[in-house]
Amino acid sequence: MKKLMTMTRQFRDDENGAAMVEYTILLGLIAAATIATIVLVATWITGTWSALCTTLDTNSTVACG
Repeated sequence: MKKLMTMTRQFRDDENGAAMVEYTILLGLIAAATIATIVLVATWITGTWSALCTTLDTNSTVACG
């Protein structure tokens, strides 16, 4: 039992675990921001491409695709 209490105190006083959790949360936030940015840019590109195709289809004899 004494060994378990000693290990518990050491774990409580160790700051490496807290730093690892902080870095993991930071990595998760960066990943979420990156994914959101990619989705927004992809949506913008799709809309721009569709508008370009619509303009080409109405002003040209060649179909956009």
